[in-house]
Amino acid sequence: MTSENLDQTAVETAGEAADEAKPVPGSSESAIPPEELDRLTDDIIAALKTVYDPEIPVDIYELGLVYRIDIDDDRGVAIDMTLTAPGCPVAGEMPGWVENAVGAVAGVGDIRVRMVFDPPWSQDMMSEEAQVALNMY
Repeated sequence: MTSENLDQTAVETAGEAADEAKPVPGSSESAIPPEELDRLTDDIIAALKTVYDPEIPVDIYELGLVYRIDIDDDRGVAIDMTLTAPGCPVAGEMPGWVENAVGAVAGVGDIRVRMVFDPPWSQDMMSEEAQVALNMY
């Protein structure tokens, strides 16, 4: 199994460019050719950028809500994500939105979205692009 991770250290912090927040290759070899793995990763991130928090006019990826993306050898995708607040009114709907968006990516197998709240989300996790969009720069 290969792992493409967006762990806490890879999640963008203020001042880093959005394109630098790519998943970090895992330690194991992948049965998926590197070029395809790169394409899948890029396409999954692009799909995540189509999902918006309805209360904030910025996509969930740029907000720093996606903590981890794992792509296994069967092209199954596991995503750990959070919300800006545990009591977010769309908490029950957001995983479905993410699953639908990533499910539209060509070549993706099963999708599992897990909500996590550790570490808690903070504004420091937003990309520079998100900060500019929200006039927080």
